[in-house]
Amino acid sequence: MKHIGTLVIGAGQAGLAMSRCLSDRNIPHVVLERGGIANSWRHERWDSLRLLTPNWQSRLPGFAYKGEDPDGFMSMPEVTHFLNDYAAASRAPVEDRTRVLLVTARGNGYLVATDRGDWSCETLILATGSCNMASVPGFAADIPEKVDQITALDYRNPDQLAPGGVLVVGASATGVQLAAEIRAAGHEVILSAGEHIRMPRHYRGRDIQWWMDRAGIQTARVDEVDDIDRARRVPSLQLIGSYEQRFCDLSSLAAQGVEIVGRLSAVRDGTALFSGALHNHCALSDLKMNRLLDTLDAWAEDTGIGGIGPVERFAATPCPASSRLSLYLGSGHIRTILWATGFRPDYSWLNLPVFDRKGGLINQEGLVAPGLYVLGLPFMRQRNSALIDGVGADAAALADHILCTRGRSAA
Repeated sequence: MKHIGTLVIGAGQAGLAMSRCLSDRNIPHVVLERGGIANSWRHERWDSLRLLTPNWQSRLPGFAYKGEDPDGFMSMPEVTHFLNDYAAASRAPVEDRTRVLLVTARGNGYLVATDRGDWSCETLILATGSCNMASVPGFAADIPEKVDQITALDYRNPDQLAPGGVLVVGASATGVQLAAEIRAAGHEVILSAGEHIRMPRHYRGRDIQWWMDRAGIQTARVDEVDDIDRARRVPSLQLIGSYEQRFCDLSSLAAQGVEIVGRLSAVRDGTALFSGALHNHCALSDLKMNRLLDTLDAWAEDTGIGGIGPVERFAATPCPASSRLSLYLGSGHIRTILWATGFRPDYSWLNLPVFDRKGGLINQEGLVAPGLYVLGLPFMRQRNSALIDGVGADAAALADHILCTRGRSAA
């Protein structure tokens, strides 16, 4: 058995940021990674995906984008290259190809069993992210067998889909992007839309992320939000990693020939049943967008910042007078259902009493239990906690806590 004072599980942006912050504080540690560095970015994203944040916003502790296209958006190979460069620059002590099998308590620390031997440590940081598993509703089991089902984690490109119609379920950033791509490839597409948030890629001449960054929206802390549980469940903004396309929303999809229906609520006797609340969801989405734009306009006026365009507002999302409420799935018309219904973390290997009754990991701004920490979850300490640009601040705070409460662990 090997021993190290501090052990980090995961070598994506969260684990690498944590490693850099630990090294900066002279805290000996090792990072365990099931595959290679940036494994999820390399193997669990679709081929055409680009970051939804501009390149200039790719900032990690002691490292930032320095390329020639700061306003562009990284492709997945570029993200993996960026993170590999970061690991090399930070000299991160990564033990790759090491899959964690089980974590248990051991004395005043933890025992971590892997497929390449066991480790013991006093301090353990879970940096495996929040997108390890696709969230699929239980009624997916009622889908007729002749209909293929695939999740956004498994989807790579339209070529892997069977010829015929595709039902995309979910209208956040992932769902709208995939619906657009699959429609452009020639498939008939139906998009099932529940709660979503429409947003322009650029506003008043600047990227929406520039506005949110400058106005402090992304760094809002958990204690500044009235309902943090609700805030953590807010859908991702309907954006695409391209400055050329201002909106990737229900309106633009409808213009491409995508049929928009309400939220998929059940499947009974081979028939998909959709909510009749599509109009309400669209109206609420427009309301949330305009509320944010109002906040940004007020910030611009208060600060007197220059170099921006005039105030803009956008036409409301056009909704059909009526949308279909049911779709029989046994006819062969729909050949594939693509679940873009969100993701959740996987802690199946964590055998500790640290979960709530719904299976969620209990933590207070990343503090789980004595010597046990988590990093990279949505709105963990601030709104951008799960983003490349935000995880560094959380990693620094946890590293400071480790230094103060655990001391410098011996190697």
